[in-house]
Amino acid sequence: MKILILGHEGMLGRDLSKLLSMDHEVTGRDVGDFDIASVDQCIDLVQGIQPNVVINVAAYTNVDGCESNEQQCMAVNAQGVCNLVASCRDLNLKIVHFSTDYIFDGTKGAPYLEDDIPSPMNAYGRSKLEGEKVLPAYPDHLLIRTAWLYGGKARNFVTAILEKAKTNKTIEVVNDQEGSPTYTRDLAGAVKHLIEGDFKGTFHVTNRGRCSWYEFAGKIVEYAGLPDVSVKPMSSDRLDRPAQRPAFSVLSCRKFMTATGKVMRPWQIALQEYLEEDLRIKTGTA
Repeated sequence: MKILILGHEGMLGRDLSKLLSMDHEVTGRDVGDFDIASVDQCIDLVQGIQPNVVINVAAYTNVDGCESNEQQCMAVNAQGVCNLVASCRDLNLKIVHFSTDYIFDGTKGAPYLEDDIPSPMNAYGRSKLEGEKVLPAYPDHLLIRTAWLYGGKARNFVTAILEKAKTNKTIEVVNDQEGSPTYTRDLAGAVKHLIEGDFKGTFHVTNRGRCSWYEFAGKIVEYAGLPDVSVKPMSSDRLDRPAQRPAFSVLSCRKFMTATGKVMRPWQIALQEYLEEDLRIKTGTA
């Protein structure tokens, strides 16, 4: 297949490009190449490349920044999807788009299913939900909701904890938000399987298992071999962030497992591989 990846320079985009290029012709574009909020630029890009599949990883992902820049995040995360649909419709292309656990408010108390009713509690979640609403009318679409991504050399929660550990012997991390850490390399593998199997509709895909940010940070420090660094729990209220976060945003991946016969790795095993292979941590330093 000929595949166009939008946002190919991000964490997930890089892993998708690397993996999919092994068996397919992959072209990547990023924010410096086009404006996803411009329908004319999107149409010119897609019609010029003529791919079979368009994968949209481009997004405005600064959750707190979205609160003060909601117009911009809506332009990218919502209007951008409308523009892609307009670009692909006449060519009958497959659209693969990514959304987030933050479209839910975290009050269910059990892992969220694909057909649970969304109720976002921040601007980022609202923008991603508006983007989702465009897709059902487009026949050949694949919507993948995921969560708590980390990977590559880009800044993410794992690298942020390791950076703090260089100068702090005690790190405080919130313990009242629970989700599923997801390694972009594992997510890319699942996406490849869904595309090559010509799956359609909505799927939740994360690494298996769940934890709090505090528990996640504890494992990062442990697996990185930092015995002198202590991780302490704290309440989200103490952070005073602009955007609210759901307390429980675990996504059920049962549909993905039933449809594909594939089981995602536990997040702990994926994290160990990331630290050992991607960051090459041997004795607590990258």
